[in-house]
Amino acid sequence: MNSSALSRRKVLGGMAAAVVGWSAATQSWATAAEVTGGATVAALPPLDGQLETSPASVASFSKDFGNLVTATPWAVLRPGSVQDIVKMVNYARANALKIAMNGRSGTGTDLESHSCYGQAAVPGGISIDARGLSKVCSISSTSAVVEAGVTWAQLTDAALAQDKTPPALTDYLHLSVGGTLSVGGVGGTVQKYGLQVDTVQSVDVVTGDGQLVTASSSTRPDLFNAVLAGGGQAGIIVRAKIKLIPAPARALVFSLFYNDLATYLADQEKLLTDGRFGGQVGEMPRRPDDSGWRYKLEAVAYYSSAKAPDRAALLAGLRDDRASAVIEDFTYRDYTFRLDAFEAYLKEGDYWGQPKPWLSLFLPASRTKAFMDQVAAELTPGDLGGGFLLVYPYRTSKLTRPLAVQPNESVGYLFDLLRFPAPGATDIQRMLDQNRRLYDKAVALGAKRYLVGAIPGMTPAEWKQHFGSRWEAFVNAKRRYDPANILTPGQGFFS
Repeated sequence: MNSSALSRRKVLGGMAAAVVGWSAATQSWATAAEVTGGATVAALPPLDGQLETSPASVASFSKDFGNLVTATPWAVLRPGSVQDIVKMVNYARANALKIAMNGRSGTGTDLESHSCYGQAAVPGGISIDARGLSKVCSISSTSAVVEAGVTWAQLTDAALAQDKTPPALTDYLHLSVGGTLSVGGVGGTVQKYGLQVDTVQSVDVVTGDGQLVTASSSTRPDLFNAVLAGGGQAGIIVRAKIKLIPAPARALVFSLFYNDLATYLADQEKLLTDGRFGGQVGEMPRRPDDSGWRYKLEAVAYYSSAKAPDRAALLAGLRDDRASAVIEDFTYRDYTFRLDAFEAYLKEGDYWGQPKPWLSLFLPASRTKAFMDQVAAELTPGDLGGGFLLVYPYRTSKLTRPLAVQPNESVGYLFDLLRFPAPGATDIQRMLDQNRRLYDKAVALGAKRYLVGAIPGMTPAEWKQHFGSRWEAFVNAKRRYDPANILTPGQGFFS
């Protein structure tokens, strides 16, 4: 290839152009000097953004939020447009390179993929910085169109400016839209609206064969179903149209405590059945005297009228330890952004940067008590550190996207072991081994896993078992839309 035809892209902005293409012979990026010396390389396409290959750039994409896996890419794409992603996917396919989107979630300069076990990693490939696509394109009375790198915090504020809100929000809002839609996106309104993927009306996707296409439930439904909660296997989400609903003004939050698991589960399911609250979550915290575990039911009544909801009516028939109940009234925005203060606490205590062996499962309701009894018996405060264990019910029928695989019961429970080990913890491997053991126990009880989290040793055979009857359609979508198998290798579904 003639060196004069090569596109000399800048690396790290003002530095001199260094990389001009990929050398298949050396399996490395080639400089202009090497091309002049006779090396044959595949020229980089002209980009609106930048392809960076400096040690500092690739190192910043070598780890994720879990801080358990190190996998360094060979290059980082900072896209200046959706067409940059189209071009680089085609380039990666032509040169047998892997490629994946990296959500770059977080706040301030503390940005990284919020996968926990290398799911967004591209060792020896190209990592795409989602923050290059961070426009809120439009807000209407019923929907929002946003690029994949927009965070749910950005979208929530943009929608609230017009008295609207996404119906399904994660507890932590500083996550990219494209990232959560690739895995599902679960939060405290799952009982009413399902996962975030259940609120998506259409997506624009760059497929693994380098095509930019729009998919919805009526247009390319196979692709629509493969990219929503599909772990980035059939295409890279670059834009999404998401449902909006009228935003309430306030949130009346009830924190109710239980010392007995069976009573807690019964009250959770009572509220799920009668639907008296707009939001419903729960967790397993320590008792105030640290003598063991108790259970916290957090129920939210959203409202906009001048008069707050009737507290007595909302609490009627519940069997919590009423003397311990805490009732608080927040603005809607303050409640939805409530974890910002917790993030600050974790960072101040140096928990945020520690390895985080999370475990996220969907349990069948009929087996939840048996599983939780085992968890309560073996879990120690050190297993949580500064973190927490969520456990609360939802109707599995609300989760409509096929790859968000669910237990075979009408009611499921989210089990979300969100560990933030203490600084200097030396038993991270023990926690990972515990995750594996608990996962195997849960699967034997009929559970399914959420795609985030850290479970060692997952094999393609186990993934096939996980997806069950959806596996064949998933494989077909992979073959059709990513025939060269270049997208998102860190998930490990197919290899």
